Amino acid sequence: MGGLETKAIVEINQAANQFQSSIVIQVGTRYIDVKSILGLSVTLFNNQAYMLDIHGPDEEEANEVMQRIFDKHGLKLNRV
Repeated sequence: MGGLETKAIVEINQAANQFQSSIVIQVGTRYIDVKSILGLSVTLFNNQAYMLDIHGPDEEEANEVMQRIFDKHGLKLNRV
């Protein structure tokens, strides 16, 4: 894993952990809790589209932040 990937994983994880909402990405048939840095490190960066599923009291803000970070790192993201 290169430095850029590591930076993206850490940034996504740290941002997700600031929210109360549940934040999950779907990659193929796998569902990964974005608040799990281990889950992200073995899932991210397969040049796939990621489905983002957010539920909770601050989901609107969480969605905006996640979208911005994924875009920043060139990761294709869709909202469930």
